[in-house]
Amino acid sequence: QVQLVESGGGLVQAGGSLRLSCAASGRTFSPYVMAWFRQVPGKEREFVAAIRWSNGNTYYKESVKGRFTISRDNAKNTVNLQMNSLKPEDTAVYYCAAALDSKWTRNEYDYWGQGTQVTVSS
Repeated sequence: QVQLVESGGGLVQAGGSLRLSCAASGRTFSPYVMAWFRQVPGKEREFVAAIRWSNGNTYYKESVKGRFTISRDNAKNTVNLQMNSLKPEDTAVYYCAAALDSKWTRNEYDYWGQGTQVTVSS
């Protein structure tokens, strides 16, 4: 079994930055894609960013392009999300997810973290 543990959330003022990290532990881990999602109460969880583990190709939600950067550290089994120029509408619980094959294109993932709260004050 694989465990994903997020860290780095917190409270920040609009225009500020935060860096989220997600560490994978457990059995030998070789994901196809790792991604970040976010969710606010009463709304569906939404895709934020993803990275292909093998070649580092990245994918972003349109509204975070140019502000967020997803990166990976293959040796440490870690994926990071650098969030700059944060806006109040970025406030959400952020979740890390891992897909072991191409199912991620259907928004299906094999493992999820517990989430970390990000709050952006205006």
